[in-house]
Amino acid sequence: MSSILSRWLGQPDRTGSDDAAAAPPRLRVLMVCMGNICRSPTAEAVLRAHLVQAGLDQDVAVDSAGTHAYHLGSPPDARSREAGQQRGYALGHLRARKVQPQDYADFDLLLAMDWDNLALLEEGCPSDLRPRLRRLTEFIPADHALAGAPVVPDPYYGGPAGFEHVLDLIEAASQGLVPHLQARLAGLPPRASSSAPD
Repeated sequence: MSSILSRWLGQPDRTGSDDAAAAPPRLRVLMVCMGNICRSPTAEAVLRAHLVQAGLDQDVAVDSAGTHAYHLGSPPDARSREAGQQRGYALGHLRARKVQPQDYADFDLLLAMDWDNLALLEEGCPSDLRPRLRRLTEFIPADHALAGAPVVPDPYYGGPAGFEHVLDLIEAASQGLVPHLQARLAGLPPRASSSAPD
């Protein structure tokens, strides 16, 4: 889903869709960290790549945002871009934005990178939409070596190893998140055809 800020800045649609007339996605996922320049844009790019591999990229839209407005309109941190690029993930086109009140209704899952950002999401979330809020690491499969990791830690003040660890955790979580999304999609109506009737 393209944010208002992205449109103001003339940035490309963050969903990666080239077809403006395409049927809307059936599920929407928002990755959330503090400033939307390290963890959450990385998570956006990683999940999007996993969805493409699973053939679900037309059914599930992915975006990211921050709980704070520190870096509005900025690209992801250069260290995040470099670490992601080394593993085949493109982050350079993304731009930071802040979580908006409408996001709680627009997204089916809002996945916080840590407890603090989850708490901030909870503060702004209508009570009936609270079940949409989770931590990303909850989706790491139980048999994965990183299972039980409570959070994706902020790598901002550390070295390159921290950014690699962020990628490890996000990739692990994506392995469990994709099947979760597949199961949810199975219970939803199919996407409407975007083609004109005969």
